[in-house]
Amino acid sequence: MRKFLKLVLYTGLILFFVPVVFTQAINVVKPNGRQFDWVSLGETSYEDIRFKNNQQDIDLGGMLFVPEGDGPFPAAVIIHGSGPSRRDSGWYLTITKYLQDNGVVVLLPDKRGSEQSRGDWRSSSFEDLATDTLAGIDFLREQEDIEILHIGIIGMSQGGRIAPLVARQSSEAAYVVNIVGGSLPGYESLYYEEVHNLRQMGFLPGISDLMAYPTSFILINVTDRQYWNSVGNFNPLPHWNEATLPALNLYGEADTNVPSLESARVLQELNKPNIEVIVYAGSGHALEDPKGQGNSIFRTDALQKILDFIFKNTSHTYGGPYGIN
Repeated sequence: MRKFLKLVLYTGLILFFVPVVFTQAINVVKPNGRQFDWVSLGETSYEDIRFKNNQQDIDLGGMLFVPEGDGPFPAAVIIHGSGPSRRDSGWYLTITKYLQDNGVVVLLPDKRGSEQSRGDWRSSSFEDLATDTLAGIDFLREQEDIEILHIGIIGMSQGGRIAPLVARQSSEAAYVVNIVGGSLPGYESLYYEEVHNLRQMGFLPGISDLMAYPTSFILINVTDRQYWNSVGNFNPLPHWNEATLPALNLYGEADTNVPSLESARVLQELNKPNIEVIVYAGSGHALEDPKGQGNSIFRTDALQKILDFIFKNTSHTYGGPYGIN
């Protein structure tokens, strides 16, 4: 009996630890993995701007990207994902420069508590953060030296969860784009992400599924308690159900941060004609090129889809030099 128990114990330890050790060893040999191409801050042209969230008395900063020419231009306000924002983020700059080069004004704010913006995102609810985007829309409306046609919202990652909330509250927004923002309640999305984080560390399926419960509990109740108290119960689906703006939702089939297939399914089941959902095969959370098909951090067909969607919903008669009608 003792020999059997020892065998079971040793087998369990091997299944538990050996895959993790093996995975970590591979990461030491190849620490960077795949190398992606993205736009750097030095490749861009922008104006450093300041504006104010009057609802919550917060001074905000950001970068304004204006296309060449006289306009009129459609415009977009970016909503950042989780954590602080950085002005040199290649993912954000890749979509921003693509839109700017193709005739769209882009306001890329500094998330509250980051770079040149005051406030604290850690203690802010999604309802709080939505007011920052509303302030960004007001800032664009007030520009007298840029002829702006219509203004829309582009939420990236967690910003896509906030996007339908802004869409419901703004009378000025013309469209909304959700880029890989989950449409499930926050706690469900956290468990999904933790499962995949553990699998990427080397834990086997099954073991990672069980371990994700205590690790999620620790994040929610100990290490990130303030943050999860602010946003954990937020469910974007009712806001999508009530939003009437044209909405484009883009997901990556291989996303390990967000339950993309389930998020796409629940949005499609709303059966709303204003909501379009696309899932890109072979792409993860960044909507990057699939392996073997390029190394862009943001796949070009998704960028083109966003651009087409913007012009379709801001001007049906636009005939500028960018080939969009």
